[in-house]
Amino acid sequence: MPAMKKTAKSSLLVASATVLSLSLSLALAASAVAPAAAADGPKATAEPSATPPPEMSTVGGARLGQPGTQADLGAGAPVLPKGLSARSWIVADAESGDVLAAHNAHWRLPPASTLKMLFADTLLPKFPKSTEHKVVPSDLAGIGAGSSMVGIKEDETYSVHDLWLGVFLRSGNDAVHVLSAMNQGVDRTVQDMNDHAEELQALDTTVVSPDGYDEKGQVSSAYDLTLFARSGLQKKDFREYCSTVRAQFPGETRKNKKGKKVRPSFEIQNTNRLLTGDYGLDSYKGIAGVKNGNTTNAGATFTGVAERDGKVLLVTVMNPEKNEHDQVYKETAKLLDWGFKASGKVQPVGELVPPRSADTSAQPGANASGEAGGSGKDKGKDKDKDKDKASSRPVAASTHQDGSSGIGVALAVTGAVLVLLAAGVFVINRRWPLPELMRRRR
Repeated sequence: MPAMKKTAKSSLLVASATVLSLSLSLALAASAVAPAAAADGPKATAEPSATPPPEMSTVGGARLGQPGTQADLGAGAPVLPKGLSARSWIVADAESGDVLAAHNAHWRLPPASTLKMLFADTLLPKFPKSTEHKVVPSDLAGIGAGSSMVGIKEDETYSVHDLWLGVFLRSGNDAVHVLSAMNQGVDRTVQDMNDHAEELQALDTTVVSPDGYDEKGQVSSAYDLTLFARSGLQKKDFREYCSTVRAQFPGETRKNKKGKKVRPSFEIQNTNRLLTGDYGLDSYKGIAGVKNGNTTNAGATFTGVAERDGKVLLVTVMNPEKNEHDQVYKETAKLLDWGFKASGKVQPVGELVPPRSADTSAQPGANASGEAGGSGKDKGKDKDKDKDKASSRPVAASTHQDGSSGIGVALAVTGAVLVLLAAGVFVINRRWPLPELMRRRR
C-alpha cells in the first residue's frame, strides 16, 4: 500500500471515532392500493443484440464482466429462481453494496424510464420543492410521440413538487422536459446526467434523452441502474416520491358556471406495480420504490428496493423475454424473495462501487464494450480515459419523512462521514452504507 493510503487509513480510523453521526426516522402512512400503468413511448430504432457481448465492464468486480449468471452459493443457500427470462438482472445488498448474484450485469441495453432515476438524482438538489414555474410552449418541445404524460398544460403554473410527482408516479416525459427547461434546457440536462453518471462510476451509461425515451446510443445496464437507485435513495425527497402510491395533480384552469376561474386537481397513481399492486399481482411486502419503464427497444425494465427483517435489497431486471403480463415485476419479486433467503449464505460476486468523490481508491472502469442499441461511440472507453470528474456530492438523509400522499417510507442515516484533514477532502465509508430502511406501517 502506498504511503499516502497508509496515512489516509490511519487518519480515517482516528477521525471516525469523533465524527460518527447517527440519525433515525420513522414514517406512518395509509393508502388504498390500485393498479396503474403507463408506457414511456415507442420509437423505431435499432434493436439491441440478442446475446450479451463476450466481454463487459468489470467495474465492481471481474465476475460482473462475464456473460451469463454469476452466483456463489454456499452451504444451505437456496437455488436461484426458475423461469427467469430477463436479458440482465442483479441482486445487491443496498447497505453493504455486496452483489449477491447477477446475470449479464454490465450488458448495455436501452433503459427506458428507469433512466429517470438518474435524472432525479441529478436534478433534485437544484430546485426547492416550493419553487413555481409557468410553462411556456418551448418547455414541452421535443417530447417523443407516444410518450407517457402526466398532463402538463401550457400557460399553467406548477410547483417543483408537482413536477416531481409527475415524474415518479406517472413517468411523465412532459414533467421531465419542464424540469429540464428550468435547468437551462435538455442539452444541459443531458450533459449534467452524463457527468453525474460518471461521478457514480456508472460507466455503461450514455444519456441522449433525459426521459429515457428510445434514442440511438442511449444505453445503461442493470449494474448502473442499481447505482442510480442506491444514490437516489440517499435523498429524502427521492425516497418520498418513489414510495408515493397516489397524489393529487393540478389540472387546467377554467371558468365555472359563475364565470369564476377555478383549477381543479385530479388523482395520479404510481405506475410501479410492485408498489400499487395489479390484477393478479399483489404489492410486494416491504417494497419502497424505485422506478419502472417500458419502451419498444428496452422492453420492460424495473429497479426495486425492499426491506425484510432489517435487510435491504436492490434488484434490477431488464427486458424479460417472456411476454407475459407483469413479467418484469414477477421476476423482480422472485429475485427479492431469493435474495432475502440467500443473505448470509452466499459469497458476493462483486460490489456496488461508491462514487468517485467518496472513494479515494476509485480507478476508471475497465473494458466497457458491448453497447447495445446502436450507439455511435463507446462511452465506457471514453470514460476510461477521463480524469476524475466529480460533479456530485456525498448526500445524507433527513430525519423526517412526509408520507401524506401515499405509502411513506423512512430511511435513516447510520454511517460516518470522515474528514481527512491532511488531504483536505471528504471521504465516506468505503462500503457507502444506505440509510436503514424502516418497515412500512399502515
